[in-house]
Amino acid sequence: GRQVLFWPRFPKSATMLKFASSIQGTPVGDFAIAWRFENLPEDKSKYDSALVTVRIRLLVPPDGSGMLRLPLPSSKTTKIRISHTNSIPDLDAARDEANRKCMNRRKHGLGFHWNWEYDRQRKKWYTHSSRKSIGTACESFLFNLTPEWSEQADITHDVVSRTDSKLSAGLHDLIVTNWKLEKEEEGTGRLGNIPQYFHPNYNPGPFCNDSHSFDWHIDDATHII
Repeated sequence: GRQVLFWPRFPKSATMLKFASSIQGTPVGDFAIAWRFENLPEDKSKYDSALVTVRIRLLVPPDGSGMLRLPLPSSKTTKIRISHTNSIPDLDAARDEANRKCMNRRKHGLGFHWNWEYDRQRKKWYTHSSRKSIGTACESFLFNLTPEWSEQADITHDVVSRTDSKLSAGLHDLIVTNWKLEKEEEGTGRLGNIPQYFHPNYNPGPFCNDSHSFDWHIDDATHII
């Protein structure tokens, strides 16, 4: 399609995940989103309690449009500002630079040492640590772009009032200040230990138990891949 809804979700804690990104190809070009935690404390024991900055980059291709829906801030001091550039920077050069950085991380085995699991007893999602690292955590090429940005606009009120923001074609930069980190859920069980999955008549139910609510909660999900 020509329109994409950007609906980023951030982990509660920076202990497991500090950045993420995604690209969606369409007939009019690539839509892309990336976010990362900034201004993290040197003391990693504060990764689940500190106030940090979240920087978000959004790419909307020519002839495309987007809608932005951010999660509600957990702190009243959180401020959200957005700026943009209508001209599309040199994406190929940014991708090449990001790929070089990613290959270096892959050579050094800097992958993920955890995965999401569902605790059937507590009915909560949590991160399960593993001795092996899988995949490679690499920052998006969007953070290698350094265009001239427009003046920042404050959209804090729109986010708090649950109003989606319209995005025109181009590159958008969001800065979320005073984002409150929290401790992640802890679990006691593993997703792979559910015998019902191996029963041929097992019905996993809907993907989302409540499709009418504005907020998407991880507890609504039956599967996450």
